[in-house]
Amino acid sequence: MTKQTDILDDEKYRSILNEGFVGLIDYMGDDSSIVQAARVSYGAGTKKVSEDRGLIRYLMRHYHTTPSEMVTLKFHAKMPIFVARQWIRHRTASVNEYSGRYSIMVDEFYVPELEHILPQSTTNKQGRDGEMSMADKIAVRDEIIKSNIECYNRYQNLLGGDLEKSSMVFSDSFEGISREMARGVLSVNNYTEWYWKIDLHNLFHFLALRMDSHAQYEIRVFADAMYDLI
Repeated sequence: MTKQTDILDDEKYRSILNEGFVGLIDYMGDDSSIVQAARVSYGAGTKKVSEDRGLIRYLMRHYHTTPSEMVTLKFHAKMPIFVARQWIRHRTASVNEYSGRYSIMVDEFYVPELEHILPQSTTNKQGRDGEMSMADKIAVRDEIIKSNIECYNRYQNLLGGDLEKSSMVFSDSFEGISREMARGVLSVNNYTEWYWKIDLHNLFHFLALRMDSHAQYEIRVFADAMYDLI
């Protein structure tokens, strides 16, 4: 799995959260692809750049979306699994994800910054809000770190790792279980990685939802970075 340090000097990427990133690594099409698609319906040829700009604004203003679907963008991203599960709900993209069946999951877990550790909101069932003492925030973060370490140790033990340090009791012949089953003990704070390709129209829809202030912070920072990259 790609490490965050591997992309630090690459201008196509942005570092996100404690171990994640997102990068715009490829695209097909540009403004001319959009206006070409729009004008084919009435057979008009290429116009001036200023007219192209006006047409694109007209299309956006009146929600004529199919021409913008002629442009596609491919992103490379690494995020906590719980972020990926929100992200994948946008089903108009093509995705290839790191496989915990074929490969060993890495010992990289999300640990929130103290400022983002907050109580459950009393007005929003999906969000966080309110006040919490610094001592409680530190205690919460320590518990998250402890949980991350413990679940990865269990994962390694189930794979047949350093059993001498394990609290689990296995027979002398135990050599581990399959990767596809062992990964079940990992938390959704564990990082995953994928390539994600989407057309421009549906990317706009993704960004409109995930850059909104009501979106969870941990996915919103990815959307903000993607907007910056395009």
